[in-house]
Amino acid sequence: MAVELAKGFYGPYGGRYVPETLVPALDELERGWNEVKDDPGFRLELEQLQATYVGRPTPLYLAERIGEGKRIYLKREDLCHTGAHKINNALGQALVARRLGKQRIVAETGAGQHGVAAATVCARFGLECVVYMGSEDMERQKPNVERMHLLGAEVRPVEFGTKTLKEATSEAIRDWITNVETAHYMIGSCVGPHPYPELVRDLQAVIGRESRDQMLAAEGRLPEAVVACVGGGSNAIGMFAGFVDDEAVAAFKLMARLEGIVPALEAAHALAWLLANPSGSELDLVTLSGRGDKDLAEVLGDA
Repeated sequence: MAVELAKGFYGPYGGRYVPETLVPALDELERGWNEVKDDPGFRLELEQLQATYVGRPTPLYLAERIGEGKRIYLKREDLCHTGAHKINNALGQALVARRLGKQRIVAETGAGQHGVAAATVCARFGLECVVYMGSEDMERQKPNVERMHLLGAEVRPVEFGTKTLKEATSEAIRDWITNVETAHYMIGSCVGPHPYPELVRDLQAVIGRESRDQMLAAEGRLPEAVVACVGGGSNAIGMFAGFVDDEAVAAFKLMARLEGIVPALEAAHALAWLLANPSGSELDLVTLSGRGDKDLAEVLGDA
């Protein structure tokens, strides 16, 4: 007999495995998002800020030199304000947090892009911002740490464990539990307890909507393959580590040399896969998720 799963579960997975003290906050966030996501006033405010503050729609760029006979389009999320797609989600969550009466934003960050996006929207709306970041990541990503400080955020180093994103996330959650009445936890990826995966998906779906319309306008048809990088996954990072010198770095340098675009290393993985796996398709679309400034030391061998 089939078992009916609670909302927020995906097959046997997902849902909420959190301390009971967080359940009311998650319920409040779910109610708040359901109330505003289709509200014309909220959508208008979000769309106006996407246009005037984020710089949307981002262009679709035909990478003519790198394709070697294939027509490869890049969705230029690296041209967003702050240099990555993270701002889409951070902006939307900041608006939701304001609607819920929250004045303090708690976030975690690894490479720093989500932290910068969180700090940016908090500066825009006058919200207090605390970003947890592993001390190892802080050392590697000093420019992003400096940007967060400049934007008025407090960056709290995490000194235990691997001193990276995993521990930063744990500390951010502890902070949220302590200050759940006044704080909003601004998760940066499609992870965490329900309703966060749904919320983040909805706020980032603007990329797909724009891309679909732009591709139809440019080519009169949809691409035969749509490729995007995946971050925040141990499986992905484990696999990529074995091929980084063949896959991603070569594509990173090729894009810079042939197209004059320095991509984020995560996006270079997707591009490398596409170039190495000719599927017979003539028209492809790749999400260029952000700039590669943060990855220069690793790519150039200085890290």
